[in-house]
Amino acid sequence: MKKVKLDIVGLSYSQTQTGAYALVLGEVSGKRRLPIIIGAFEAQAIAIELEKMTPSRPLTHDLFKTFAETFNINVTEVIIYNLVEGIFYAKLICNDATQQDYEIDARTSDAIALAVRFNCPIYTYEFILSSAGIILEDESLPEAKEGELAEEVTQKISGRDDNEYHSKSTEELKTLLQTALEDEQYELASKIRDELNQRKQS
Repeated sequence: MKKVKLDIVGLSYSQTQTGAYALVLGEVSGKRRLPIIIGAFEAQAIAIELEKMTPSRPLTHDLFKTFAETFNINVTEVIIYNLVEGIFYAKLICNDATQQDYEIDARTSDAIALAVRFNCPIYTYEFILSSAGIILEDESLPEAKEGELAEEVTQKISGRDDNEYHSKSTEELKTLLQTALEDEQYELASKIRDELNQRKQS
């Protein structure tokens, strides 16, 4: 099957799914766009790399890249190869020091996050673009200022307002606190801890 090359043309907060993001891939030699709904953390990983920001500690995808390069493994391309019941399937095409190719199954969001880190091309097949691609009438996509996109994604992940915490149970807050600590989101963890402390005092 003939492959169609794609570029990343947009990443924005999803208006249809809470806590999710719409990653828009564009056909390099055409006007069709392929929107893919991805999670907030994957969106953050993609945005940070697109804007060449350096996190204080390596993200999971950065760790994967460092690990792969340490053992002379390179990701040469990403292929979105199937679409089943609204779910996209992707794989990494890799090679090692012997130049032997390997295919590794991956979530599409993770594959794209790695593609931007390895600076490798992203492809799909014509039947996927035909069934899920759209043609945007308005081709003008607003350009975010440097750091703006990643900051917006981070705020959506960690910038919860106080009202949202008030509506959650103590057990839910404890779970959120544990997750924030594991993800090294210390500012978010601090806000959750403050809410828990206020409840203890009241």
